[in-house]
Amino acid sequence: MKAVIFAHHGGPEVLRYTDVPEPVIGAHDVLVRVRACALNHLDLWVRRGLPGREIPLPHIPGSDISGEVAQIGESVTHVKVGDKVLLAPGISCGQCPSCIAGHDNFCKDYTLFGSGVPGGCAEFVKSPAVNVIPIPGNLTFEEAAAIPLVFLTAWHMLFYRAHLQPAETVLVIAAGSGVGSAAIQIAKATGARVIATAGSEPKLRKAKELGADEALLHTGEFAREVKRLTGGHGVDVVFEHVGHATWEQSVYSLAVGGRLVTCGATTGFESKINIAYVFARQLSILGSFMGHKGELFPVLELFNRGLLKPVIDCVMPLEHAAEAHKRLENREQFGKIVLKVA
Repeated sequence: MKAVIFAHHGGPEVLRYTDVPEPVIGAHDVLVRVRACALNHLDLWVRRGLPGREIPLPHIPGSDISGEVAQIGESVTHVKVGDKVLLAPGISCGQCPSCIAGHDNFCKDYTLFGSGVPGGCAEFVKSPAVNVIPIPGNLTFEEAAAIPLVFLTAWHMLFYRAHLQPAETVLVIAAGSGVGSAAIQIAKATGARVIATAGSEPKLRKAKELGADEALLHTGEFAREVKRLTGGHGVDVVFEHVGHATWEQSVYSLAVGGRLVTCGATTGFESKINIAYVFARQLSILGSFMGHKGELFPVLELFNRGLLKPVIDCVMPLEHAAEAHKRLENREQFGKIVLKVA
């Protein structure tokens, strides 16, 4: 089959479109004919290489996958050949206490397509049957691929970790990202007031089109503007994933008793925090990683009802993966960059 691989870590130039062996499935697996695979910042980190973490090389990236069932293992009963499906991006052991409790993203063996196992930048991908979910409604393959990782992550951050409540105010950092554009929609569907940030005026306009009540540039001391927009109160929840470049201002944007939830640090992992400010204002700093597999089902139901929509920046052919990586790396996108597999 055709696939995009890298044999060593580096920039987008290490990606190659080439022939690789087709996966072989077991009794509890499904072989999916990939039709679309969306990019995430995870793809950039895996391609560059993460300190202290090794993956088998050559490697096929890609965590957000949609396609058609091409083959099923003998123990698989809930899907059939030809079904249009998307894949839950997280893979776990399914047997440990965390998995049995439904907290599969806490599993010690937890990994993602395109990270610990071969991903969806290929004509076929092998998936555990439990990860295979029918595509809801009339979504296209490209739209379906734009949903799983970012909407699951945003849902888990806002509800499971930050306990966002109706009528609260949430500050979404970097609205142009896949997870930021998902968070705006989810928060608005809850009844929250949303203030969004972005790095350019065109992205601010798109954030407001998605439903943000206010939008501002995340440059300089943007916490002052957040405080002004909230009558000096600050926001109840900050949705963070940028890290170094926005961290201090994100903390200072919080109301007394506010919660900052973060799932990433695309501009760097090191930053300062005023500990006295945290305890005096009774702030909560919360980490979040992916989400429980079961949380995808309420997400998909909201898509089925038309309350959420995929946000696609552009669609490129799989063989243009290096160009797509460059666009994401340069932060030129608003929403998801999707690779189409012919």
